[in-house]
Amino acid sequence: MDYVMWLLATSGVLHQLPPIPFAPDTLGAAVATAPSVGPLQPAPWPRLSPGAFAGDSGVPQRPRAIEMSEAYHTRLTIHYIASFTLVPLFVTQYLIGRKLYANYPAVTPSQENLRSTHRLVALGVAGLFGVNTVTGAWNLWDSRKSPGGLRRYLHAGLMFAADAGFVATGLAAPHGRSRFTSPTSTRSLHRTLAITSMGTALASYAMMLIWKD
Repeated sequence: MDYVMWLLATSGVLHQLPPIPFAPDTLGAAVATAPSVGPLQPAPWPRLSPGAFAGDSGVPQRPRAIEMSEAYHTRLTIHYIASFTLVPLFVTQYLIGRKLYANYPAVTPSQENLRSTHRLVALGVAGLFGVNTVTGAWNLWDSRKSPGGLRRYLHAGLMFAADAGFVATGLAAPHGRSRFTSPTSTRSLHRTLAITSMGTALASYAMMLIWKD
């Protein structure tokens, strides 16, 4: 090996090789002169991945089924029957009240019979509304964790408003001897409250039949 190097040196081959260029160290200078930007700041909002809304397994969770008791379904059946029974009572009460209002202050036997029927139908409406209020409020509490709460709460609010309207209707009705001498404004108020309360209840029934969960 030494002999080969001696031949290369004496022949001038090593002197003919061009020198190897060396690039200046620009990377170190660039790093040294780079402006300081300070510590990195976290993003203002965290990035949410699709799995953030899933369970621990990464699979979207199904809504948990809620089972109602047998008593709930029994109350619901009673509530349905009372609701549908109220509709013909509303129609009957409206027709009787309209006839009494038009023939006021007649005191014929037929008019007295109509007044008696009017009172009996009013008692029937009050009784069924009481049943519906108890069964509806009870089931509303039992189903508070079930889906479809907006629909049930709107129905309950309308029915409570109708409850208050029927109480006001009864209080505004002429009683005793005053029913023959009551002013027109009192009878008009009684009729307006009755029609408004029945209309509110019917609107609530229609909402429950049309708007399904």
